[in-house]
Amino acid sequence: MPISGNQDLDEPATAWHPRIPALLLGVPALLFALITWQVVADGPLVRLDERVSRGLVHPDGLSEFLSDLGNVQVALPVLAVALGHVALRTRGTDRWWLPVLAAALVMALVPALIVPLKELTDRPGTPAVPPATGYYPSGHTATAAIAYGSATLLLLPRLRAPFARRALLAACLALVLGTSYGLVRHGYHWPLDVVASWCLCAVLLSSLWLFLRRTAPPEQSRPA
Repeated sequence: MPISGNQDLDEPATAWHPRIPALLLGVPALLFALITWQVVADGPLVRLDERVSRGLVHPDGLSEFLSDLGNVQVALPVLAVALGHVALRTRGTDRWWLPVLAAALVMALVPALIVPLKELTDRPGTPAVPPATGYYPSGHTATAAIAYGSATLLLLPRLRAPFARRALLAACLALVLGTSYGLVRHGYHWPLDVVASWCLCAVLLSSLWLFLRRTAPPEQSRPA
């Protein structure tokens, strides 16, 4: 496509389809609503979920270790270090506190959303855990996804080396998937509990990313 004389050469890198935000927020929100409806109604997706879980559950030391990556005591310090690092590196710049505050608020939304949903759905746990309810959606999955995901979104624009950026993304993905695998493998959660948390966290992290993209300085607003 020809470029006019007054067109910024960086514009193609920043242009995106206006439907992208709607897709980032709408698709996972729709999937979360569908899964929640199936859980509440005890629909066919729940029965499939239970059959899949029976084939996956095999408690062992590795699965317990991985599931612990979603503990508040493990995930929150990681986010706190990222928040502190960004605050120290950007302090004194215009609205330096906005990204830090936004990430902290998104993390605070996890219990504010998860706890009422657990009470409303009142889903029992797998046969591998003591009889109880309130397992949907997975709080450990949400804690891991938001803590590690928010830390990644804050740090990513400040990394210039492509290898470092890819390594950070890979580490975040490994931590979240590892936590999810451990929870299902050990029987702490049904697979749908975990998938529903993925969907909910996709909405929260997409919202955070859109906010950071809008408020970032020009030199940090166009990550590859």
